[in-house]
Amino acid sequence: MKSSADHKALPPCAVAGINEAGCDEAGRGCLAGPVFAAAVILPDDFSHPLLNDSKQLTERRRYQLREVIENEAVSWSVASVDAAEIDRINILNASILAMHRALDGLKVRPGAVIVDGNRFKPYNDLSWTTYVKGDGRFANIAAASVLAKTWRDDFMKAAHADFPVYGWDINKGYPTKAHRAAIAAHGSSPLHRMTFRLLDTQLELQF
Repeated sequence: MKSSADHKALPPCAVAGINEAGCDEAGRGCLAGPVFAAAVILPDDFSHPLLNDSKQLTERRRYQLREVIENEAVSWSVASVDAAEIDRINILNASILAMHRALDGLKVRPGAVIVDGNRFKPYNDLSWTTYVKGDGRFANIAAASVLAKTWRDDFMKAAHADFPVYGWDINKGYPTKAHRAAIAAHGSSPLHRMTFRLLDTQLELQF
């Protein structure tokens, strides 16, 4: 993991002067819970040396940066698509839908959209560009990554109180060995994605 000493501050956006929104999602590879997405418009002069792809940050640092982002962004929004909807439309479509919903929630209309990854669908009449590893290239995408990840983690920690056997306070719904062992022992929950491979043997599960 890079330290602040060897990480140069990311540029705030790809194109300045247009209220460009950065988008990213979290939870795409999980076995349970919603996929979350965020859209963030940062000021053109925004700079923070620690802001980077959320996967490169400690949990403590992500929450510190979330406070900065939510306080300093021109506009930000977080949205989600739940497990049942993921099962109906598939995870790729659900991830893009979550990003569209996050864009819907912005209080400032963006002039363009940039997205982490290589897949997106048109949103209204806005121009858009995808960037592979965009969360390590532009601060607005990195900020969206941080918000999506922390908001989703908060959801899974709260869900852990209702379904403690799965260890979601630790694994956040990702396919760890302990998570799959809990599914094998206790069956699935209403928050599990039934179109995903919940078990290595994919035994029939009961709600």
